[in-house]
Amino acid sequence: MGVQIPASSTEYLHVPIDGPAGADLTAFPVKVAVVAHRDNPSGSEWQEADLIDGEARLLIGPGTELTLARGDYRVWVSVDPPGAEAITRIAGHLGVT
Repeated sequence: MGVQIPASSTEYLHVPIDGPAGADLTAFPVKVAVVAHRDNPSGSEWQEADLIDGEARLLIGPGTELTLARGDYRVWVSVDPPGAEAITRIAGHLGVT
């Protein structure tokens, strides 16, 4: 995933997510983090996201909880389905112009 948006845009960021085979992820919280650093996201950087058609969806931009300045960001996704797995992955990059 590599996306570019203007800093003035308010829109949904769509992040594809896969879980274990046969797991229905819609019953479990999905989180997205958009960070400008190279470390793993901290607890406060995670935002609750909607899961729609296999994608985590998070509204970003002016007027939302996640207003981004111009720059380059890493996008992370996390879901905790049933079983031993707790999935956290870097999902791509976001450029804000």
